[in-house]
Amino acid sequence: MSYDVVVIGSGPGGYVCAIKAAQLGLKTAVVEKRATFGGTCLNVGCIPSKALLHASEVFAHTMHGLDELGVEVAAPKLNLEKMLAHKDATVKSNVDGVQFLFKKNKIDTFHGTGKVLGEGKVAVTDEKGDQSIIQTKNVVIATGSDVAGIPGLDIDIDEKVIVSSTGAIALEKVPEKMVVVGGGVIGLELGSVWSRLGAKVTVVEFLDKILGPMDGDVSKQFQRMLAKQGIEFQLSAKVTGVEKTDKGAKVTYEPVAGGDATVLDADVVLVATGRKPFTEGLGLHEAGVVLDDRGRVEIGNHFQTSVQGVYAIGDVVKGPMLAHKAEDEGVALAEMLAGQAGHVNYDVIPSVVYTQPEVASVGKTEEELKAAGIAYKAGKFPFTANGRARAMLATDGFVKVLADKETDKVLGVHIVGLGAGEMIHEAAVLMEFGGSSEDLGRTCHAHPTMSEAVKEAALATFFKPIHM
Repeated sequence: MSYDVVVIGSGPGGYVCAIKAAQLGLKTAVVEKRATFGGTCLNVGCIPSKALLHASEVFAHTMHGLDELGVEVAAPKLNLEKMLAHKDATVKSNVDGVQFLFKKNKIDTFHGTGKVLGEGKVAVTDEKGDQSIIQTKNVVIATGSDVAGIPGLDIDIDEKVIVSSTGAIALEKVPEKMVVVGGGVIGLELGSVWSRLGAKVTVVEFLDKILGPMDGDVSKQFQRMLAKQGIEFQLSAKVTGVEKTDKGAKVTYEPVAGGDATVLDADVVLVATGRKPFTEGLGLHEAGVVLDDRGRVEIGNHFQTSVQGVYAIGDVVKGPMLAHKAEDEGVALAEMLAGQAGHVNYDVIPSVVYTQPEVASVGKTEEELKAAGIAYKAGKFPFTANGRARAMLATDGFVKVLADKETDKVLGVHIVGLGAGEMIHEAAVLMEFGGSSEDLGRTCHAHPTMSEAVKEAALATFFKPIHM
């Protein structure tokens, strides 16, 4: 068995890389340890969580958001089993789709654990322990990431009482009280799901703000929105213990600055403190593949590792742990392996928090621009001044545009509001082509739309908005 490319891992980075390589005429194979393709994202991450986010938002909207629109209905009844079935059906549809695409593009697949044996060889060990050796010109490591846990604590994540994101999308009943350790994207998304379904959710975050690297304005307003929805926050708080009890679990935390400890009781504790690169059992050390001090595979500008013919993409290398970043890297690498000029613009990678309202960001934050000493100008426009937002009772949030003070080139756009995850992409396209706030502000937007707020924020950046 000899190939041009063997990809280890079939998550977004791996399967996209494999498909693109096959489309470009390279004989391609994929090694996957799961029974189904799609990696964490499709099986237990991005896709199932979005199914639950949507379903829980429909439930919450029916419960609280229809009266003002003149729609009178009886109080909705939660059928959690059916909601989880919708989540599972969504996952199956997506993973089956990847399998279909592999067959369509004549990609060979191997189920088992992949191990790099050095230049040109990959070992695959199946669940029975049988091993086969695959010959290949190029190896792509696309093994993704795993739950990071809490630094300094040895926690028994049983996925029933103390859960990671994997367990949090499969709870058999709505917990009365849930403690979320970590105020990042995963914790806020899944905390929102169970809060909407009736859980009392408390988020404990080490930093003094939620959403870590996100723009400060966005973080503050978003926290107020979530608090209004009933989620409580304990910021600048260091978790010192997570233990199971007869009735559930307890979480002990203390102020980062020092002080008395506090104990919270919970039915379920969600550990959402981030993720770490998955590199265990791949034979990287033995093969001579160098890792950095954070356990990531070190790569050069063309995704090349320290071993000739071995490449790495996605969560296992530097950069944001985002599925679409991994996909772009997969496409770029496949193009390079086929002799073309692949490229990823890391300055224009959007990030979205799929709560309600959504949060979306692309490019630099004000904090990053200040730290870099870059002179900039900012324009903001609130959805309270947007006609479509008023009509849909979706006036929470704003759009903020950041542009270079001298050239007017857009450096960052940040949105919190209904549909932010869709609106952010016109900013991404603009930035990909090096556009200015004036370019965006002078582009005709359909009326009435939420996207008009993006135009108005751009107008506010280079001159003045019209509707405020």
